Amino acid sequence: LVTLDHLSKVVGWRGLAQRDPLNEYKQEAYELFQALLTNLRELVTTQLSHVEIQMRQPEPPPLDFSRLSEIHIDPTTGENDAETGVSGTLGLATAAAGALADGINDLQDADPRLRPIDPKLLVGVSRNAPCPCGSGRKFKHCHGSF
Repeated sequence: LVTLDHLSKVVGWRGLAQRDPLNEYKQEAYELFQALLTNLRELVTTQLSHVEIQMRQPEPPPLDFSRLSEIHIDPTTGENDAETGVSGTLGLATAAAGALADGINDLQDADPRLRPIDPKLLVGVSRNAPCPCGSGRKFKHCHGSF
């Protein structure tokens, strides 16, 4: 762009030599563009000739899990269910019930905004009023945020 600005200033002097400055500008700009393309081709060719292709290392074979044994540890007793032959469904039911109870306790201790709230309480609450969940925040910043 700087070269074209310089060219437009220089071409003005060619008018004194009885040449059309517009045609001179077009011709010189075309020659500059062709030189730019030639230079670009040379640069790309130089860069591509210096590229070194590196082969990837072969991927290691997949692990063989057939020799591993299966272990099911009961969280309440700490024993291996696979060795004792106890069915895992009873242990899973007790574990699921314990996890559910822990989850309810966690919800009660957690941020009030995360507690489940009845949608009926949210109807008719002003955006600047305190949130009905008890967090102490404005409704628009708590359960009323979009």
